[in-house]
Amino acid sequence: MEFDVSWVLLGLPLAFMLGWVASRFDLRQMRLDNRQAPKAYFKGLNFLLHEQHDQAIDAFIEAVQIDPDTSELHFALGNLFRRRGEYERAVRVHEHLLSRGDLSTPDRHRARYALAIDFLKAGLLDRAEAALAQLEGTSFEAEALQALLTSHERSRDWVQAAKVAARLEHSGQGSFCHRIAHYLCEQAAAHLAHGELEPALNLLRQATALASDAARPPLDLARLLHNRGQTAEAFLVLSDALDRVTTATPLIAPLYAQLAMATDQAGGALPRLISHYLNAPSLDVLDAIVMLTHAHVQFGPHTAAPDWYIRHLVQEPSLVAALRWVTVAMSEQPLPAPVLRAIDHAAVPLLRYRCAACGFESTQHFWQCPGCQTWDSYPARRVEEL
Repeated sequence: MEFDVSWVLLGLPLAFMLGWVASRFDLRQMRLDNRQAPKAYFKGLNFLLHEQHDQAIDAFIEAVQIDPDTSELHFALGNLFRRRGEYERAVRVHEHLLSRGDLSTPDRHRARYALAIDFLKAGLLDRAEAALAQLEGTSFEAEALQALLTSHERSRDWVQAAKVAARLEHSGQGSFCHRIAHYLCEQAAAHLAHGELEPALNLLRQATALASDAARPPLDLARLLHNRGQTAEAFLVLSDALDRVTTATPLIAPLYAQLAMATDQAGGALPRLISHYLNAPSLDVLDAIVMLTHAHVQFGPHTAAPDWYIRHLVQEPSLVAALRWVTVAMSEQPLPAPVLRAIDHAAVPLLRYRCAACGFESTQHFWQCPGCQTWDSYPARRVEEL
């Protein structure tokens, strides 16, 4: 059978037409998909801006299904899951990203970091630390170290936290000497809980030397020395800290006055506290002055204890100072008990400390806020003085 060339000539235009139609169909479909993906993506952003997280998640899932190769949509979806507290779903999204062979190296590092944060938020500290350790030498190393530091703090592994903080400081992320001093104080507190005084004493001395302008190390050291009967040395520690850490004078003053009386050095302590009070009036410093004044210190002509509170009230109105004056000045003819209770009830909230980072209030001064976990966020002054 002879081959007819005319059939080839007729078939070529037909094949070309079919190919052209198919390409146009694919092009239309691609354009349609590209239009649908941004539409779903922007719809998700709109929901997100209006705090409609459930609808935003649905929109992002739709966008991911339309264009499963877009890594940015996966990151957005994973972050939304994490913000919603759906850590398992966030982990699945980021693990799916890591399983893709076509993922670029920067996106792979980003996905690994996001996965580590998922584990950290979920409380899976071991898995978080393992993921963060793999980011050493990447562009996410600094962020990974910060997250690793948070992980060690949450698990109260102060030794490892100090090592990570030292690495951050060495890499130029700022000074972490105050933070490391806190870690040493926390280790000392753990030793004290087990009755191990010498290791605790050594750690507190290290912390005092490391952060000379921090208030916690000398305060903790002075308390430990005082409890051990080394009151004179404790007084010297606080006497030195009083001039080095002036912002913490309200925290130091009460124990300083107590130690001054115990060591018969109230005569020298009173003028120092008065000088600090005149520079920066404070209720706690005022109470320490009154404590020493009550001890009948022979410091030349001195103001009577109740008059100190009047002097404070002249400078600024203070319900707490007024209550103190009532308690001291009217000891012989006190106010009726219901009146005292009412004033005391009104003054109690004003004696609290407030975290400057999150606003958490407490009757106790914390070095690390129980609410937001921020270090040194509590001013040394009471709520009434802020």
